[in-house]
Amino acid sequence: MNGHRRAVLGAAASGAVLAAGTAAAVTAVATAFARAVVTPARHKPDDVEVLQVGPHRVVLGVTADTVVPGRYGVWTDGGRGHFRVGDVLEATGERVTRELLGVDAGTPRPGAARWNQYFFAGTPRGALGLAHEDVVVRSEVGELPCWRVPAPAGAQDDGTWAVLVHGRGATREEALRALPPLHELGLTCLVPAYRNDADGPPSPARRYGLGDTEWHDVEAACRYASEHGARRLVLVGWSMGGAIVLQLLARSPLAQHVAAVVLDGPVLDWYDVLDHQARRHRLPVRLGRYGLGLLGHPLGRRLVGVDGPVDLRRMDWVGRAQELNLPLLLLHSDADDYVPSGPSARLAAARPDLVTFVRSGTARHTKEWNVDPAGWEGEVRRFLRAHLAAAAEPAPPAR
Repeated sequence: MNGHRRAVLGAAASGAVLAAGTAAAVTAVATAFARAVVTPARHKPDDVEVLQVGPHRVVLGVTADTVVPGRYGVWTDGGRGHFRVGDVLEATGERVTRELLGVDAGTPRPGAARWNQYFFAGTPRGALGLAHEDVVVRSEVGELPCWRVPAPAGAQDDGTWAVLVHGRGATREEALRALPPLHELGLTCLVPAYRNDADGPPSPARRYGLGDTEWHDVEAACRYASEHGARRLVLVGWSMGGAIVLQLLARSPLAQHVAAVVLDGPVLDWYDVLDHQARRHRLPVRLGRYGLGLLGHPLGRRLVGVDGPVDLRRMDWVGRAQELNLPLLLLHSDADDYVPSGPSARLAAARPDLVTFVRSGTARHTKEWNVDPAGWEGEVRRFLRAHLAAAAEPAPPAR
């Protein structure tokens, strides 16, 4: 949630709930909480200050993000400019100096800017030098723009495609970090937008379904892949993209073509995530739960403004652990400030036969790659090589 929504919820909670304490006030605050969860943030404000720029280093104002080790990007001039930073060289008081790795657009100068956890910006061709096609996939809500990155020239084409699904409020650029290792493995990659994205078609209510509706769009992308030569699929998801992927596995007939799944900082239990968010924003957890109940209620969901009832119980994959039937790689940091890693740990404990859990302790939300790119890519390559090879082996003869 952005600062404006936090202020609205905080004021509503203190003024309406604590002072008035009426049922109507409680419902109003609960509704505001639920709306904040499902409403796309169309405007993303600048959140970091560039203080000084040199030939090989940049000085930034200290924030919770700018002091964390790793590689990140910075958008400037309202998104028209972009540069990339690396290691922290010095941090003193309210200033942090980082290595300047490259300038992709514009000219870095002091002023307001926005942190880019994706590190890369732009398209696969522009950011990574990977040839890609802009393709359109038709879904029930309209046309979904997608990037299609073909397998490397000369690679043995075994018909394996990866479909990469970004998280809530993110863009397709979130997937750029994963393209090089997948490309190296010889996979064709498809990166779709989905409903209510900045560049995707809106749903009638223009609200997120938290995975309960968006999986239809990813299913449309998987169908496109199947119609264009894919014989098996790898699904990769970040944050809410994980919730979307798991709904597709549970509800789509195309799940039979999925060979393996990779999830980074995934939402495996919305109740756990949103209880955490309520506490972060100093709302009573019971009040937040009331708001979540509105999402699934036939009448309450109209107060929130979603397209249809959102069933959060259906998206509890710790509770549904025994239903998993595919190898799953989970990459999740205990320092995740948005989606706690507890459900990932519990799912891994419940299904050690299928789940490989790579736990880390420094990265903030979905920034595991940023903190350790070589480690992240190595884990993904090892997991997929092992499980794609196993999936290709012929089944033993029946006895």
